[in-house]
Amino acid sequence: MRSKLTLTRRIFTAAAGALALVVAGAPAQQPASATLDNLMAAFNGESNAHAKYAAFAERADAEGHAGVAALFRATARAEEVHARNHAAVIIALGGTPEATIEMPEIGTTAENLQAAIEGESHERDTMYPEFLATARRERQIEAVRSFNFALTAETEHAALYQEALENLDGWGVAQPWYVCSVCGWTTRTLPDERCLACFQDVEVYEEIL
Repeated sequence: MRSKLTLTRRIFTAAAGALALVVAGAPAQQPASATLDNLMAAFNGESNAHAKYAAFAERADAEGHAGVAALFRATARAEEVHARNHAAVIIALGGTPEATIEMPEIGTTAENLQAAIEGESHERDTMYPEFLATARRERQIEAVRSFNFALTAETEHAALYQEALENLDGWGVAQPWYVCSVCGWTTRTLPDERCLACFQDVEVYEEIL
């Protein structure tokens, strides 16, 4: 697993590049303390999810569940995309992205999948809907966009983890996954032309195995 410093540096570097895309040509946004707090919480959560899923992938490989390991690596990359997006908006609002990476509790692959389902379900059902409501109320369009990207991907992640848990023995062979580097959408099948979630050209997808 990466050290705290290495992970934070990588996300900060990506955020710097993303910032130009977020603010170029856009009018200055008004301060949004609640949305900024929510972005910071989301950034911390996605950064920890990235580290957690990377650790879960190692355990899945060790237990012979190569297909699950590949899924965890793909979702880890997606969480990194979400953290980068959140970081860019935090910077645009005048904040500094900060994350405290905590050592995850690592169980069996089945236990790790259940933990992942619970985490993604919380983000899908509670955290991101609440954050979106606040960002819309404060008219923070870029925060809405970043939260929406994460919510859409986390909904799919929860379903994929559930599928893997219900048929763990059938996930012994790794297969490639495709992750959108713009929104974090994660899929087995590369779209024909555009991302199904953010509509960017398919060239933005990354193959993860």
